[in-house]
Amino acid sequence: MNPAEARIGYAFRDKALLAQALTHPSYGSDHHEAHYQRLEFLGDAVLELYVSEALYRAFPSLPEGKLTRMRADLVCERSLSQAFKELGLSPFIRLSVGEEKSGGRDKPSIQCDVLEAVIGAVYLDGGSKEAGAFIERALGEVIRLSAPGSDHLDSKSRLQSVLQAEGDMPIYELIASDGPAHAPVFSYAVKSAAGKVLGTGSGHSKQAAQLEAAAQALDRIGGKAGA
Repeated sequence: MNPAEARIGYAFRDKALLAQALTHPSYGSDHHEAHYQRLEFLGDAVLELYVSEALYRAFPSLPEGKLTRMRADLVCERSLSQAFKELGLSPFIRLSVGEEKSGGRDKPSIQCDVLEAVIGAVYLDGGSKEAGAFIERALGEVIRLSAPGSDHLDSKSRLQSVLQAEGDMPIYELIASDGPAHAPVFSYAVKSAAGKVLGTGSGHSKQAAQLEAAAQALDRIGGKAGA
């Protein structure tokens, strides 16, 4: 595997698909190469189907309206950009000089587009099973932590509200990062502004680890009662 494939956790048979998925239209236009927009179109559909099925199976008692809102939250630009950052794919995006100078590598819209394009590329190269496995690595834990009534649901926001009411603020600190590049395990501690450890958590994404740490902190300080 090359470094980008190691981050994705999938070895492409057709390397050109990966190159296309990582190529911004500005670079494609300058160098007369295929760019990611068609793959993004496909990946968006694959992602929506996967997330829809995952939510349908995970939460059998929820009505359509709630499932739709949960899906919208999971496939929104903010969520996909965060998943993209945690995969560490930003260095591999090919941008024009102008787009690079304008900060394109850090634009959430571009990160979201590239993630969907990678999903499309994996789908074309390896089929629905491999595409699903990649989506699971990128978003699976967040989907599982989205259950209504879950102790983890929006625990970061609830913890922040509890601490702010006391004139405090949560601070998240990465304490460990283990495992292979395609399946890392992150460990986070959440502390008070004074440095007191309130909770710790681990997960296959930074967001999941922080959510678990926040949920543990809420348990310890009785934040659930005030949520």
